Amino acid sequence: MRFTRRQVVVGAAAAGVLGAAGIYEAVDQLASSPQRPPAAAPGPEQHLLGGQRIVHDNGAEVIVPPLHHELVTATVDTGDLRDAQRRLEAALAGLDARYPATPAGLGVTVAWGLPYFRRYVPGPARRYLPRDRRAAKPALLDAIRFPSDPSGTILEQNDVAVLLRSDRLDHIADAEEALFHDTGFLRMTSVRKGFAGGGFDGGVGLPKQMAVAAGVPGADLIPETAELFMGFTSTLAANLGPDRIANLETLGLALIPDGYFRGGTHMHLSHITEDLEAWYLNFAYDERVDTTFHPGLKVKPGTQTVPQGPSEVATTADVVRDYRRLGTIGHSQSMQPSSRLQDDYLGEDGTLYKKGTAIPQRADFNTLDSPFFWSADPKRDGMSETPAAGVHFVVFNPTSDDFHRNRLAMDGVLPDGTKLAFEPHSRGQGFNAVLTTTHRQNFLVPPRRHRSFPLAERL
Repeated sequence: MRFTRRQVVVGAAAAGVLGAAGIYEAVDQLASSPQRPPAAAPGPEQHLLGGQRIVHDNGAEVIVPPLHHELVTATVDTGDLRDAQRRLEAALAGLDARYPATPAGLGVTVAWGLPYFRRYVPGPARRYLPRDRRAAKPALLDAIRFPSDPSGTILEQNDVAVLLRSDRLDHIADAEEALFHDTGFLRMTSVRKGFAGGGFDGGVGLPKQMAVAAGVPGADLIPETAELFMGFTSTLAANLGPDRIANLETLGLALIPDGYFRGGTHMHLSHITEDLEAWYLNFAYDERVDTTFHPGLKVKPGTQTVPQGPSEVATTADVVRDYRRLGTIGHSQSMQPSSRLQDDYLGEDGTLYKKGTAIPQRADFNTLDSPFFWSADPKRDGMSETPAAGVHFVVFNPTSDDFHRNRLAMDGVLPDGTKLAFEPHSRGQGFNAVLTTTHRQNFLVPPRRHRSFPLAERL
């Protein structure tokens, strides 16, 4: 399969036509929906998906992600916030009735940015927004540029972001129509589409098939069964935080006045371009392993799923030692002192989380858009008609500061204050040598019961 110019032009399918999928319709021609287990009724959290399928590869449990992903950002335009709250909740409840909260059905996560809280509910926000105990700051902070980010990285100011996940493209199209067209008070600022998975049951995975069809430079170098463009499997169960660990309350990181946001979490959103030619041509396989995991890790050539369980977690001393010895650090290694539990912890939910357990819950997905499928401000967002390999990075952490600590560690700024000297995009700095972030923003994900215009009823 080869995409036509009409399919490839980023804005053509989206302009004025909600639900048009453009090149992403090809996902259903290249992959079939995987079998999914049934799921129980959804809990209080919006960000958790039931019905996850688990496969085993190289001795590790791997979660099979939903095939289709879409994230829509928007601003609020209404003179009657309470009416908008009721109408949006009705639309969301309608989707709940039509689809189970599983990949086979539809996952809907509604997240709210600081511009919404500051503009529409400033009084209640001052009283009810959670605070980060460890950082002595609000749990929701403005996005920042990190040392390896270019000066042009856009720190976005959207009121709301809605993450839609499903194996069925028509389910996502239905949700987009119901939430953004039928309501009328959410003005879209961007539409970000993409895909994940493929290759778990043999055959060529989606990343290689889609990138080759789009003519992305370096696409032919992607391993055939890769889950992501960069080649290694990312959805290992041990690498993703277990259910509820990223909730505001579970690890005791956040103070939650009146319990209003109990069951909620924090979401970071960014778009990152990936230089596949530089990754595959300039880094031999063992160097890609060193860069992705940690220097000197020995794995069989061509391995894509590399287990890193709780017993294999790096310490700050490990990171510093490799830096001083080799002048380099690994991507996952650098973050593990902040992204993994350093001791056993009895969570607020009564679960004993063992030392080495991952905290962040990622929901990132591949994209061929540069940077978005559609933008309300294409000049500002740097929209291009040329397909490009990238990732829409979505991750749930207990607080903004918790995410910032992890991301700073990627740049050699470690949790204890140690700073490892790297030039931006230097080869020793792990993934950052071939990644460029174009956009960032932080959001607060309320619990399901307060997902529609949170705090509007407290005005």
